[in-house]
Amino acid sequence: MHDRYGPDVLSPASGAPNGSAHHRRKPVSRPRAAEPGLVVEEVTSGWVGAVVRVEKSGGVHLVVLEDRRGRTRSFPLGPGFWVEGQPVELTAPVTSRAPAAPTRTASGSVAVQGQRARVARGSRIWVEGKHDAELVEKVWGDDLRVEGVVVEMLDGVDNLADALADFGPTPDRRVGVLVDHLVPGSKEQRLADAALRTVPRGTVLVLGHPYVDVWQAVKAPRVGLEAWPTIERGTEWKRGILRELGWPASSTEDVGRAWQRILARVRDYRDLDPALLGRVEELIDFVTA
Repeated sequence: MHDRYGPDVLSPASGAPNGSAHHRRKPVSRPRAAEPGLVVEEVTSGWVGAVVRVEKSGGVHLVVLEDRRGRTRSFPLGPGFWVEGQPVELTAPVTSRAPAAPTRTASGSVAVQGQRARVARGSRIWVEGKHDAELVEKVWGDDLRVEGVVVEMLDGVDNLADALADFGPTPDRRVGVLVDHLVPGSKEQRLADAALRTVPRGTVLVLGHPYVDVWQAVKAPRVGLEAWPTIERGTEWKRGILRELGWPASSTEDVGRAWQRILARVRDYRDLDPALLGRVEELIDFVTA
């Protein structure tokens, strides 16, 4: 006779393990961090509430639960809780975080957090003009403030000998000089050599880059060029560059605005040519030794 209710589930013939379909595996509690706001149920008391905090009392970690009426109760941290119908073992939330990676300055140095600028040293770094000073400040400014190094404008290498005579460098008051187009046989090299003969040995270091102007120290792709073009003799170099770029070049104001556009595209040391990077680093080392 057909049994429309199916076989007896308690019968051995049903195929249930040990003769019972109710003999099932007990649910396994899974670890769950007791993060604030997590709603849990304590199975013994039936208390349902949101985690307020985890605290330690008498050597035991407790989880504090707040119910919907604002009442709180504390329970030992561990197994015996349910979250969304599943058994869990509450664990203390992880509060410690890995230390943040040290940030870097624009020059690539490790940034010194929270340190105020150092009182200026007696030593100085001199650069030829305003554009040189602004570029050095943008990339090395943080480092120089930590070291207490002041960058001053020389207004051209022609003034170097007179400026050194006024400054009076000593072993404790050194001068590092960054010169444009400092190549063997150049006018700049002759002026630098002559100036160095007038000061105590080891008190002044003159270094330079091979470029006609510090603009060329910025990598050409940053301004939309494959390479900095060669400007024919008799043409003012900066005006010639602006014409090559298709930028206004008729006035001093045009030159100033163009430099600000170029400077704005310098993000950090990676946008500068190594020939400049190395020289500036050497000068900083020299005046802070």
